[in-house]
Amino acid sequence: MKARTPILFALLAIVVIGLLSSIFIVTETQKALVLQFGRVVSVKEDPGLSFKIPVFQNVVYYDDRIIGLDTSELEITPLDDRRLVVDAFATFRVNNPIQLREAAGPSGIAAASNRLDNILRANIRQVLGSVSSNDILSVDRAKLMQRIRDAVSREARALGLEIIDVRLKRTDLPKQNLEATFARMRAEREREAADQIARGEEAAQRVRAQSDRTVVELESDARKKSEIARGEADAKRNAIFATAYGADQEFFAFYRSLTAYENSLKGTNSTIVLSPDSEFFNYLNSDKLPSK
Repeated sequence: MKARTPILFALLAIVVIGLLSSIFIVTETQKALVLQFGRVVSVKEDPGLSFKIPVFQNVVYYDDRIIGLDTSELEITPLDDRRLVVDAFATFRVNNPIQLREAAGPSGIAAASNRLDNILRANIRQVLGSVSSNDILSVDRAKLMQRIRDAVSREARALGLEIIDVRLKRTDLPKQNLEATFARMRAEREREAADQIARGEEAAQRVRAQSDRTVVELESDARKKSEIARGEADAKRNAIFATAYGADQEFFAFYRSLTAYENSLKGTNSTIVLSPDSEFFNYLNSDKLPSK
């Protein structure tokens, strides 16, 4: 009996190991394929415990969650030959694990992701190459992303994948084109600035010319009015002198002589050489003043 005990324990261990190896667990985030000699015999998509034949069968798991795929920078040429650099990403999930196994083999999602990346890049080139760069850079590019998504979805079904969404993250000009574009924009802005400066200078010249003309007109008008006022004053003065001369000629002659004396002897002109009997000294040599 004692000799049989190790054998019973060994048999019991084999049974336990066989039982444990026949049980596998599928979580909520997984799908599983049961393979027998590399051939799919069943698919387990519901979470829980499942069974397989030990040794003869094995289980392959696939992630049932949404998976993201980022593409590397892709240079495209739209219809207007204005090259653009595009970054895109897609989200997908495993829809048919049997098709995925048949299409990608043992590498599974990794190999399918590489093939999906090529499909995505090809369809981005095809769709964006059929429109102008303005369409790509406008708000209407959501329609372009929908076209890309539909095209990628049709090809991804053969891989057992379901495309959730496709988005263009970035659409920029290449660096060399970007620098040329900035240079052209700077040149255009400098030309516009030069035009504005020229227009400003022209307007300033017009304002200065108008102000100079106004100054000349005002000075001319003021000079004219001053000359008229001076002429009227001189006329009144002459009229007063004429009236005074007519009223008393001798007094008027005396007044004119005094005015001549004043003008002759003022300032530095204080020396006069004249004959003593000159008429200029009539009122200086006479003690007699003119009568009123």
